[in-house]
Amino acid sequence: MLEADLRNFFGSLDHTWMLRFMEHRVGDPRVISLIRRWLKAGVLEDGEVHVNEEGTPQGGSISVLLSNLYLHYVLDLWFDRVVKPHLQGEACMIRYIDDFVICFQYRSDALRVQDALRKRLRKFGLALEPTKARVVEFGRFAQRQAPQRGRRRPETIYFLGFTLYCTRNLKGNFKAGMRTEKSRLRRSLLELRHLMRRMRHLPVGEQVINLNRVLRGHYAYYGIAGDFRALQRVHRAVERYWYKTLCSRSRKGHFPWKVFHRIKVRFPLQRPRLSLPYEELQSLAVL
Repeated sequence: MLEADLRNFFGSLDHTWMLRFMEHRVGDPRVISLIRRWLKAGVLEDGEVHVNEEGTPQGGSISVLLSNLYLHYVLDLWFDRVVKPHLQGEACMIRYIDDFVICFQYRSDALRVQDALRKRLRKFGLALEPTKARVVEFGRFAQRQAPQRGRRRPETIYFLGFTLYCTRNLKGNFKAGMRTEKSRLRRSLLELRHLMRRMRHLPVGEQVINLNRVLRGHYAYYGIAGDFRALQRVHRAVERYWYKTLCSRSRKGHFPWKVFHRIKVRFPLQRPRLSLPYEELQSLAVL
């Protein structure tokens, strides 16, 4: 697998190429003119407007749409029509905006495409992030080949907040495992702590509503089969810190756990749940 990430992607988009790609899809010159002005609108920082000569503002209302269109021509079509016909084995690419991985049947194909990819990106003003671009052996034979590479176990892959690793199911067959990436887990817990600090003086009912809103979003994204322990870790951490937050409101600085349990019964926290259980993962694997 070729794991890749683009360096300063949103700030490196070439306006000339972007408008040429837009003209393939849009025939109305007024829309093209509007998008041109959108790209050059600039960013307001500290009361000063900085005009953009290249790139698109990250977080802009149209930035994601334009960046996906840009990479559709730079990567998607190039990979399907130019790269795949010249490979020895099978290959597929999974991309989400500027984060993507390419899966190959043979290591030789991965190394060839890695060199070709750098040249392709350079033509359109883009470049790979050197710290995140690497070829990783992943799959059924990765465990067998790991000792030859001086490793006890196969390498892992980091993609969209998940760590993908090689494991086996109950029948002993290969399975790609998924769990929450450690840095993303720490960041989620830190954001939840900051949230509880900000709302510590709100009524308990409002605190639970805000906490459950964040927890539901976390479970909906990271609730993949095999990642339930990470969801439980988040739930337990929220419980402990919420107890400490409520204790800080007490005149004594603390109150018994049995009182906190009565509060949880009246205002329950969202329990961990899988948004994509094993049955749905198996059906997707069959497809």
